[in-house]
Amino acid sequence: PPSQLLASASYDDTVKLYQEEEDDWVCCATLEGHESTVWSVAFDRSGERLASCSDDKTVRVWRRYKPGNEEGVACSGTDPTWKCVCNLSGYHTRTIYDVAWCHLTGALATACGDDAIRVFEESASSDPRQPTFSLAAHNSPGRAVTLHCSASVLRTSVEAEPSRKKRPRVSFSRHMSLMARAVFPVSFLE
Repeated sequence: PPSQLLASASYDDTVKLYQEEEDDWVCCATLEGHESTVWSVAFDRSGERLASCSDDKTVRVWRRYKPGNEEGVACSGTDPTWKCVCNLSGYHTRTIYDVAWCHLTGALATACGDDAIRVFEESASSDPRQPTFSLAAHNSPGRAVTLHCSASVLRTSVEAEPSRKKRPRVSFSRHMSLMARAVFPVSFLE
């Protein structure tokens, strides 16, 4: 979001990052770690972290480390280094086709080949160098969950609860299957 950086998902099990140099886009980093096709990528609101999802049924969270970082992560010259800081595994039973990062709450949503949408929230007490996420909501066939992404001036929240009148909502239902797009609506409370 804050810089000229493109990320691509690939059949070669990698994520590639590109930056513009002299009117051309060049690969500046290759992120390796997935064991099968990477289907989708999403930046967090700061652009310092990137989530990727794969045919290997995992979501990986990558973090950018700039040269001279206080964590001591080695960088090559003036180029930043990207490192996998979290691997969400064991939650999905089939390929994860899409991942989306809510820029209001920091929650991650995944769209999986098992006809389910899952929402993960980052623990408030987790270490930024090794964040922890927990399953906050799960919608699958036969299990209806309505997710609300609401915002006010002072706080934001993602809630899994029954729909209410006069409250913005989005229902993730069974039609969100193989090629589903997991997106977060942004609505304001009245």
